Amino acid sequence: MRKGDGVTYEPADGGLPTEENWDTGAYLDFVPTYMAAVRDKFGYGFQLLHDVHHRLSPIEAARLGKSLEPYRMFWIEDPTPAEDQEAFRLIRQHTTTPLAVGEIFNSIWDCQHLITNRLIDYVRTSVSHAGGISHLRKIFALAELYGVRSGSHGAGDLSPVSFAAALHVDLSVQNFGMQEYMGHLSPSEDVFHTFWTFEDGLMHPGNTPGIGVDFDEQAAERFPYTPKYLPVNRLRDGSVHDW
Repeated sequence: MRKGDGVTYEPADGGLPTEENWDTGAYLDFVPTYMAAVRDKFGYGFQLLHDVHHRLSPIEAARLGKSLEPYRMFWIEDPTPAEDQEAFRLIRQHTTTPLAVGEIFNSIWDCQHLITNRLIDYVRTSVSHAGGISHLRKIFALAELYGVRSGSHGAGDLSPVSFAAALHVDLSVQNFGMQEYMGHLSPSEDVFHTFWTFEDGLMHPGNTPGIGVDFDEQAAERFPYTPKYLPVNRLRDGSVHDW
C-alpha cells in the first residue's frame, strides 16, 4: 500500500522533534465517521486499513474495533502498545475487526504469544528489524500454523534493500497477506537502483539476479547522514502521549 497517489511518507520530519496534539476521546468519535463517509461515497469494493499507532489502551482499542466493524476493515494496525502481548486478548474478546501488529518487533519471541493464541490476524515484522530473511521466515512459518498472515512493514524509512528482501520473503511463504509499500524519498534513487515494479496495487520483484537492488557507494558519499526525529504527541494538558 502507498500513502496517496505518487506521494511518499516520511514521519521523521525535522532536525528537532515537532509537537503534535492528541485527544483520545475526539479520535474515537471521529474515526468511525470518516470510515462511514468513505464507504458511503465509494462502497465496499476495496480494502480499508487504519494505523492506530499504539495510541490506545486495550479497552479503548476494543471500543474502536467494535465501532469499525460495519465498515469491514482489512485491519487496524498497532491498536495498543505491543510490548504487552496479553493485552490483545482483551481487544479480541470485544471485536471481530482484524488486528495487525509487529513493525517494532525484533524476534519471534516478541510475537510468539500473539501468534500461538491467535490474538492477531497479521504479523507485521520486517526483514531489517526482525533478524533478517532467515529469522523472518521462522516468524511467518510459526504464523502459518495458526492462521496468521504476513503483513510486513514497508515504510519509506526502511531502505530499498530491506524492502526488496521483504518482497522475496513474501513470495516464499504460503500465508502471505499484505506487503506495505510507501516508496522512497529522493535522492534515494541516486544511491539505490531498484528493479521491482509497482502497478495497480501489485508488486513484481523484477528479473535481475539477487534481490534486485544495486547500491552505488560513490553516490552515497554525496549524501552525509542528517539526523531527523519523529514528532512527539502531547495531550491537551501538555503531558506526553505515545506518538
